[in-house]
Amino acid sequence: MVDQPSTATTPQPHLDTKTRLKSILGGSAGNLVEWYDWYVYAAFTLYFAHAFFPKGSQTAQLLQAAAIFAVGFLMRPIGAWIMGIYSDRKGRKAGLTLSVTLMCVGSLLIAVTPSYESIGVFAPLLLVVARLIQGLSVGGEYGASATYLSEMAERNRRGFFSSFQYVTLIAGQLTALCVLLILQMVLSEEQLHDWGWRIPFFIGALLAIVVFRIRRGLLETQSFKNAQTETDQPKSGMFALFKHYPKEAFTVLFLTAGGTLAFYTYTTYLQKYLVNTSGFTKPEATQITTLALFIFMCLQPVAGALSDRIGRKPLMIAFGVTGVLFTYILFNTLATTDNYWTAFWLCLAGLVMVTGYTSINAVVKAELFPAHIRALGVALPYAIANTLFGGTAEFFALSFKEAGHESWYFIYVSIMIFISLIIYIFMKDTKHHSKIKEH
Repeated sequence: MVDQPSTATTPQPHLDTKTRLKSILGGSAGNLVEWYDWYVYAAFTLYFAHAFFPKGSQTAQLLQAAAIFAVGFLMRPIGAWIMGIYSDRKGRKAGLTLSVTLMCVGSLLIAVTPSYESIGVFAPLLLVVARLIQGLSVGGEYGASATYLSEMAERNRRGFFSSFQYVTLIAGQLTALCVLLILQMVLSEEQLHDWGWRIPFFIGALLAIVVFRIRRGLLETQSFKNAQTETDQPKSGMFALFKHYPKEAFTVLFLTAGGTLAFYTYTTYLQKYLVNTSGFTKPEATQITTLALFIFMCLQPVAGALSDRIGRKPLMIAFGVTGVLFTYILFNTLATTDNYWTAFWLCLAGLVMVTGYTSINAVVKAELFPAHIRALGVALPYAIANTLFGGTAEFFALSFKEAGHESWYFIYVSIMIFISLIIYIFMKDTKHHSKIKEH
C-alpha cells in the first residue's frame, strides 16, 4: 500500500521581529523600484510626449501619452493571472523575482527607443510594447507583494507591516518625482525635452538589476510552504478562483474600483491638473505633489497600525464617506487657486482621505483568501478593477477637459467611490475574520 502524503501543516518556526522586518524591507525595496519604473512614465510625460507623437497641442500629446499609459494597464490582469498562479504554485519569492526582471526590460526599452522623427510610427509602437511588458510585471507584483508582506507579518501587526506596500509604492512615485526635480534643476527645459527624459528610465533599469539580487535572497513564507502540503486543495487557477471564491473575488474587485480611481486621480493626474488647469509651472506642480506625497507616504504605517487596533472597516468607510463628499469640491477649488500653499494643503487633504484605502487595502485582500490561492485572489480582481478604473483615470480626465467639461470627471470619481463605500459597509472586517492562518 502506498502511503498518502500528509495534509498536516508544518509548525510555524519562530521568526523574531528583526528577521520579519528584514524580509519585509527586502520585499518592499523591490516594490519601490517596480513602482518607480511604473510612475516615471507618468512623471515625465510632460517632457517626452512630443518625442513619440506628431506635433499638436500639449493637451493632445498628453492625451495620446495617457492612452498608452492606459494600454499598459491592459496587461495587468494578464500579468496578475499568470504570475498570481506562478506565485501560488512556485512561491512568493519566485513571483517577486520574475516581476522585477520584466520591469527592467520595459524600462530599458523606453530609455533606448528613438523619437518619432527618427523612426516614425515605430516609436509609439515600441513605447506600447514597453508599457505592455511593464504592465505584465506590475500585474504580478501587486499580488505577490501584498501576499508576501501579509504572510510575513505577525497577526497583531499585519496592518502596520502590510502598509509598507503602499509606503514603498508611494516612495517609488516620490523617487520618480525627486529625479524629475533634480533634472529640472541641473538641465534646461530644452535639454529635458531633447534627451534628459531618458535618464530616469536608465536609472530604473539599473535599480531593477540590484533588486533582482536582493529578492533572490528573500525567505519564503511559511504559509506558502504549508499550502504545498495541503493535497486536498485545488490548484491555483482562474476557474478555481471564481468557482470556489466568487464572493471574495468580486469583493476585491468592487472595493478596489473607487479606491484605485481615487488614488490615481490624487497622485498621477494631480501633477498635470496643477499645470494644465490651475496654471502652475511644471517645477511648482512637481514640488507641490512631491511634498504632499511625502507626507502621504508617512501616514501609511500610522493608519495601518491604527487598523490593527480598531479594525480595517472604519478606515475604509472613512475614505468612502469623505471621498464622496469632498472630491468634487476639492478639485473645483484647486482649479481656481494660484497660491502655492493653498494648492499644497488642498492636495494633502485629498491624499489624507485616500489613506483610508491605500494603507490597508493589501492586507484586506490577502485576509480574504486561503494560502493556496491567495496571490491570484489578491492580484487578478484587483488588476481588473485597476485596469478599468485606475488605468483610464488620466485618459478620462483629459478627455473631459478636451470636451470642455472637466468637472464631470470628478462627479464620476465620486460615484465610483460611493460604489466601493457600499462594499466597505457590508463586508466583514477582515481583521477579525482573517484567512491567514497562524501555524
